[in-house]
Amino acid sequence: MDSPQPTADAALFWERHYRTRHTGDARVNPLLAETAAPLRPGAALDLGCGAGGDAIWLARRSWHVTAVDISATAVERVRERARELGIADRVTAAQHDLALSFPAGRFDLVSAQYFHTPFPLLRGQVLRTAAHALRPGGLLLVVDHGSTAPWSWNQDPDLHFPTPTEVAAELDLDPARWTVLRADMPHRQATGPAGRTATVIDHVLLIQRAAG
Repeated sequence: MDSPQPTADAALFWERHYRTRHTGDARVNPLLAETAAPLRPGAALDLGCGAGGDAIWLARRSWHVTAVDISATAVERVRERARELGIADRVTAAQHDLALSFPAGRFDLVSAQYFHTPFPLLRGQVLRTAAHALRPGGLLLVVDHGSTAPWSWNQDPDLHFPTPTEVAAELDLDPARWTVLRADMPHRQATGPAGRTATVIDHVLLIQRAAG
């Protein structure tokens, strides 16, 4: 399959998004915290790090985190927050358009939290690359929207939310080398801008690379 044509529109969209958004109090996504809390810290990759809540949370718990985003503003704010907290030595923040490039390295945990975009992106290909970047025994956590929050930038009523099973099928990973540990669709109470709350659905896929 041919790759989507590169476009500056995606970078501009997300740059405007983060320039106009207050990110100083960014929080960890709860499903990442639930998954990572019992793990031994290692090397983590945060795909589409955005405001940096996940990357900072991991680094404060002794993970060495590579945080990437298409927005230069988002990346610089993650760097600034890491410096403020004295954990800059555990955070490498870099700008990547994942439609065109993927960060180097091997990781114990790759996190893709709400890794959605309104622009062309072979998302399955990116996530498959992420699975191959795992060290033996490493985990790929994909948390997707399963419903539309009232504050979402995407209010398309016809939007299809791929199930965890559909996402796993798209990745087409060898079951002898990667195991699906979790594929479910929990509900949770979410808090959005200005304190708005809503019940939302998450689609959760957790895959582990074989230890051998």
